[in-house]
Amino acid sequence: MPDTPHAPPTDDADASDDLIELLDDDHDAPALRPRGSAWEVLIVDDDADVHRATEIALRDIHIEGRALKLIHAYSRNEAIALVERHEDLAVILLDVVMESDHAGLQMVGDVRQRLRREAVRIILRTGQPGYAPELDTIRHYDINDYRTKSELTRVRLFTSLTVAVRVYRQMRAHEQTRRGLEMVVRASTELSKLHGMHLFAQGVVSQLCALLGIQPEGLICAQAGLQGRDDPARVIAAAGRYGELIQRPLAELGLPQVQAALQRCLSERRSHFEEGLALYFSTSDGRGLAAYIDHPEPLQALDRHLVEVFCSSMSAGFENVLLYGRLVDQAFVDPLLQIPNLNQLLDTLALPSLQPRSADAPLTLAVIDIDGFAAINDMLGHGFGDAVLRAVSQRLREQLSADCTLARVSADVFGVLGPAHEVHAEGLLALFGQPFLVLGQSVRLSATLGLVKLDEHADRGPDLLKDAHLALKRAKLQRRGTACYFSQEMGQDARARMQLLDSLRAAAGSQELFAVYQPKVCLKTGRPLGLEALMRWRRPDGTLVPPDRFIPLAEQSGLMMVLGNFITHSACAQLRRLHEAGHTGLTMAVNVSHAQLREPDFLPLLAHVLADTGVHPPSVELEITESMAADDLGLIQQRLHDIRALGLKVAIDDFGTGFSSLSVLRHLQADRLKIDRSFIAEIEHDSRIARMVVQLGHLLGLQVIAEGVETEAQRALLLAMGCDEGQGWLFARPMTEDALLPWLEDAGATPPRTAT
Repeated sequence: MPDTPHAPPTDDADASDDLIELLDDDHDAPALRPRGSAWEVLIVDDDADVHRATEIALRDIHIEGRALKLIHAYSRNEAIALVERHEDLAVILLDVVMESDHAGLQMVGDVRQRLRREAVRIILRTGQPGYAPELDTIRHYDINDYRTKSELTRVRLFTSLTVAVRVYRQMRAHEQTRRGLEMVVRASTELSKLHGMHLFAQGVVSQLCALLGIQPEGLICAQAGLQGRDDPARVIAAAGRYGELIQRPLAELGLPQVQAALQRCLSERRSHFEEGLALYFSTSDGRGLAAYIDHPEPLQALDRHLVEVFCSSMSAGFENVLLYGRLVDQAFVDPLLQIPNLNQLLDTLALPSLQPRSADAPLTLAVIDIDGFAAINDMLGHGFGDAVLRAVSQRLREQLSADCTLARVSADVFGVLGPAHEVHAEGLLALFGQPFLVLGQSVRLSATLGLVKLDEHADRGPDLLKDAHLALKRAKLQRRGTACYFSQEMGQDARARMQLLDSLRAAAGSQELFAVYQPKVCLKTGRPLGLEALMRWRRPDGTLVPPDRFIPLAEQSGLMMVLGNFITHSACAQLRRLHEAGHTGLTMAVNVSHAQLREPDFLPLLAHVLADTGVHPPSVELEITESMAADDLGLIQQRLHDIRALGLKVAIDDFGTGFSSLSVLRHLQADRLKIDRSFIAEIEHDSRIARMVVQLGHLLGLQVIAEGVETEAQRALLLAMGCDEGQGWLFARPMTEDALLPWLEDAGATPPRTAT
């Protein structure tokens, strides 16, 4: 039925008579069976008779196989409202003169400029020929035709409408193509932000649905080999009534038609457009994806073209998602154990949502270090070591619930984050109580643990893991195979050490570091024989940092080469000045750390210092500890050989406190042996070790010096044992250069005096 609002009265009899002529020209268009909805034609005229006459003229007319649906408007405003409501309006039969002389032309402007309806075709009709010049009107207005009402016979009206409809259809096709391509581009842009396979597939489903103009109902996206080459095709995204089928294998859907369509699509690696759409998305590794769509009717050529373009674009998107997934795996998944790695654990620890779920269920982070793993690798090979890691990982995964996160933090260290009632020292240590089956062998393993309770820790991310490692280190110092919980005291100690290290780095090369010298004297005569250079650190506020605090920090942080080079240069320069002042018989001893000896540049730097200061090499003595020699005898032997080749002498410091054998001492070929101060402190109560060291040194042809001599009784006992030299507060405290020269001049060859 025509959409006919209330028609106002009209007296335009001439216009009515003109249109009645249409009835006389009865040339019917071919009767074609309609293939779709009718073409909507809006008749705009203020004369009701014109409307009736036009209806009669267009009765039973079909254009391009579709009927006409006539819609009526009797004024410009009424017509504009109808244009706004009818999105699929094809043609407007528009009277030029209605309620005003220019109402029709003004409406053309409204339709084109304000409503932005470029596709709808406009045929101007006028009952007043010449009122609006035809050429000027067509030139300035986007209209399809301009006729007087008397010209529009039935055939001519049919001809004008046919031309207009065809133009409209072509313009709408172009519009739909443009909008469809814009939608494909927009979908590609929006979906490119989705990196997860499930989210991306869900987005493809939604965008494809929007492209076809259907509800997200009955859409399935399946992938072959999602979890691996042998993994069957399974649903990874679904919408509407298929929503509950996500993650199900394709063979278990219970929907024969859908299963057959998807399987055919995946097998033949191409799309099918009959009886529902089965669309194929190809990937370079052959793991194709398919989407099934419940579409009510076959696709028109335009829609099919757009769908094919969409599938091609989305294939590249799926390829990017798969590539991104592989990159994520490499960045966040341990390749050997297929569990989260350090990066993933750090991300988890940094989550703002990482809060205890309740006061009764706080979270705990544990780091688990397998004891002796390096020895397993060395003795049984890395293949066996990898199998050990797999066995430990498997047991942890089997015994820990889904509430826990397991990660590989480093080579043989695992991290576990979970509820405190599950992640605790006793439970985790108990997991190592039974042997592990490794490559068919029963292997007993132990582990040392460091734990942090998150409800007692305000920090997140790397700080949590750092504190767990602090607790692990404390547990290792106590005994392997044990566990230790992090405490605030540990954190304060660690922060204090870091602050001290930062200050030490700033102090290196500045006047905060300086050398002091402690004399070594002949026990018989008290005459100074040499000096030992010692490093001191005075901070800007005047406080002195004890060497036993900053020297270990320097060794651990790589600063020891800088500090060692500084003290060696200072000592040699001081010795040169002393020799020039007349104290030519003095020697200078400098302590050398293990870290220095391991550095390839140590010997070249030492040779440079000797050349730069011009000191006589045999007057310089380098002191190494007994434990240092025992750790790497081969390396130390070579280094000492090279040192002696430069003309320097070597002393073994702190002798008796380590665990080296006598053969080690024999192979070092040292010049001097120093008795550790701990044995001197108890010499008045038990002198056996001191006596043994003196005798051993003399048997090996070494000079023996005792350090830490503080009393006359100690000196007398050492002298009676035959000890050659002494060093300690009995003779002098360590002193700066300013105090050293007066002390040397005053000491001369006089008997030793108690230092004040």
